[in-house]
Order: sequence, then C-alpha cells, then structure tokens
Amino acid sequence: MAEEMKTWTIDNKEYNIDELSDEAKNHIVSLRIVDQEITNLKQKLAIAQTARNAYAKALNEDISDKH
Repeated sequence: MAEEMKTWTIDNKEYNIDELSDEAKNHIVSLRIVDQEITNLKQKLAIAQTARNAYAKALNEDISDKH
C-alpha cells in the first residue's frame, strides 16, 4: 500500500496534516479524490482520441479505395 502523505503544501507553505482541522483534512481527501478522477478522465479521453483517430483513418482509407 502507498505511503500516506504527512504534509500538504499550499502556496509554497507546508502544513503537517495531523495538525490540521478535521474540516481541512476532509478537503484534502476531497482534493485527492478529484485529482484521481481528473487522471481517470484524462486516460479515458486519450483512449477515445485514439479510437477516433483509428475510425477516421479507416474511413479515409475506405473512401480512398472506393473513389
């Protein structure tokens, strides 16, 4: 399992997570979840762009062969 972060940096200032309020800790958890979702969406977008390029290439080849 990955090692958990012990500090959080905001505006070039480092904070010890254990010393933050529960509300601040919850915001950090939310930020981590959102960052992971952004990463997942970027991966899905890359897959979709690759598929689109393949379909466009296949269409171009099909059109070129028949016309």
